[in-house]
Amino acid sequence: MSQNDFADWMRQVQARTETALADVLPDPNLAPARLHEAMRYAVLGGGKRVRPLLVHAAGQLVGAPSAHLDHAACAVELIHAYSLVHDDMPCMDDDILRRGKPTVHVEYDEATALLVGDALQTLAFQVLADNPVSATPAGQIAMIRQLATASGSRGMAGGQAIDLAAVGKQLSREELEFMHVHKTGALIRASVLLGAQAGTPPDEADLQRLDRYAKLIGLLFQVVDDILDAEADTATLGKTAGKDADNDKPTYVSLIGLDEAKRLSREMLAEAHEALAPLGERAARLRALADYIVHRPF
Repeated sequence: MSQNDFADWMRQVQARTETALADVLPDPNLAPARLHEAMRYAVLGGGKRVRPLLVHAAGQLVGAPSAHLDHAACAVELIHAYSLVHDDMPCMDDDILRRGKPTVHVEYDEATALLVGDALQTLAFQVLADNPVSATPAGQIAMIRQLATASGSRGMAGGQAIDLAAVGKQLSREELEFMHVHKTGALIRASVLLGAQAGTPPDEADLQRLDRYAKLIGLLFQVVDDILDAEADTATLGKTAGKDADNDKPTYVSLIGLDEAKRLSREMLAEAHEALAPLGERAARLRALADYIVHRPF
């Protein structure tokens, strides 16, 4: 698959996802109008949609219908958006900029931001419950369970709790990895597995390969994020650069240094490619997405 083909596919999926999200989010004219307007502000018109791209790439590998993938992609992106809204609040990371515009609590207020996150989280599960995302009811329930586990205390929320508790502390490499497996990696892994469950279920060997790939790129995404936070400026990133260092949070860069973090990213990328190798050309888009995560433009 050429770079142009991949770029065209990415744009198509990003556009599909934007349309699907606009459709599932409440109309801003419906009461409570301010909350619905803020929900749309938080979700639409920004972000690279990496998680929906992973849903579609994994889903196309197993022949999943596009409509199933649209719904699954919406659900995972709504969870991601809710997490960003809450992470940016003063009680968490206290940030004022996200995707190049004021964060929700700045644009609206803290109470509205809290409710936006709550409402986006519940909407994600409503989307999975109300729409076909699997060929069987049992498969649909399994997908709902997958997203719930990835979002909760044993996944993303738990990772955030560990992150907050780690401020000002020196973590070991293993502790840092454990934190990010949950905080960032769980939802990225769920994106791949939701896509894989939306079509003809892969055999156990292929499922294990996809799962290993998903775990690797979940960590890879965080390593690259730490590198970008250290190297890029706020205008380029669209969010406050150097925030983790300013808040004395442990990162891969603070733990092992910038050069070693870059070496680690290359190593993880090679391992992700290796995990997909037996899947051949069917996994071309997943391979290209791993490359994109490492070399992604701002």
